[in-house]
Amino acid sequence: MKEKTIESIKEEYDLELEKIISAVKKNKAKLILLQFPDGLKPYATTIVDYLSEKTKAEFVIWIGSCYGACDTPVLPKKIEKEIDLVIQFGHSKMMPSY
Repeated sequence: MKEKTIESIKEEYDLELEKIISAVKKNKAKLILLQFPDGLKPYATTIVDYLSEKTKAEFVIWIGSCYGACDTPVLPKKIEKEIDLVIQFGHSKMMPSY
């Protein structure tokens, strides 16, 4: 399987990457934890490469389960203290369009 480019990922999904870049810069976050649902995990490193280039921050990918917004990662206390920002991704619309 050929790896997708950030452009093709952005065409398929509205991941609000510019909002994330803005939040990272606004909060002066240095270490960010990203949580992806299984359907987006194959693109996680491409997304991290893009965000790293735009922000110069470091990103950690949560590889555990993610079954929705209420499924937040439980981290060891030492690591939890170092994380400046947690961002959860989704790939389904929450409300149908009428």
